[in-house]
Amino acid sequence: MTDHPHITLLAGPTASGKSALALDIAGRTGAVIVNADSQQLYADLRILSARPSEEDEALAEHRLYGVADAADAWSVGRWTRAVTPLLDQLCAEGRSVVIVGGTGLYFTALTRGIADIPEVPVRAREMADEQIDFLGEEEYRRRLAEMDPKAEAAIAPGDRQRLTRAWAVAETTGRALSDWQAETRPILKPGTYDRLVTEPDRERLYTNCDRRVTLMVESGALDEVRALAARRLKPDLPAMKAVGVRDFAAHLAGKVSLKDAMDAVRQATRNYAKRQLTWFRNQTPDWDRVRP
Repeated sequence: MTDHPHITLLAGPTASGKSALALDIAGRTGAVIVNADSQQLYADLRILSARPSEEDEALAEHRLYGVADAADAWSVGRWTRAVTPLLDQLCAEGRSVVIVGGTGLYFTALTRGIADIPEVPVRAREMADEQIDFLGEEEYRRRLAEMDPKAEAAIAPGDRQRLTRAWAVAETTGRALSDWQAETRPILKPGTYDRLVTEPDRERLYTNCDRRVTLMVESGALDEVRALAARRLKPDLPAMKAVGVRDFAAHLAGKVSLKDAMDAVRQATRNYAKRQLTWFRNQTPDWDRVRP
């Protein structure tokens, strides 16, 4: 658990002004800016993830930006394993830190803790799905209760996704999901950090989202997607699921016009921002709000 006296958590939806605010804080305090956005981890997604520009990165030290390859799947567990020693190092150096991003689970890991559960192979998830289809939920739950009674009791009827995850984790790791979850602890000690959420009004947020898509295309987003498509990576990789990749790839393949692709990306960006806004309102109600 890291104890750091000068740390600011800065969360919020996409296109809400987080990066600009982080730069402002860093400019006034000399803080290091640490990334907490799952898409901005990827070197291949500078434009599509709206990663800070090279000019912005030159204004303050930025860490954990563009450190992953698109072929490499980062999980919240992997991010925590990267950020924890980094924070310890910066703490030892007496550096202030701003942790900024829109990935809610990263902030959950920092403030509440999150189970570092090993990745479950795709085939194990498929087999769990096959089992629930074959057995039916009642019998499936009975057998799951033998492996993980706490998880089974906590999962609502009909919640197939959580049922099959608990089954796959127990089968793959030889250990109950509830046992993994019981080991959670926060990375940061309570009371050692400030907590901010950028929360513009929804109309302004959506306008920012639409403007961002136009800027992305003008800045070379199509070239970025073209380079990704040429690598023929698995479509289920996190980088390939980034907003804009699928729709712009469809345009490059001649399936849709650029206008239609941009309209689809604008809608997807607004939907993503709305989900983030809702998540932060529900999960961080006691954090200070910044309304840019």
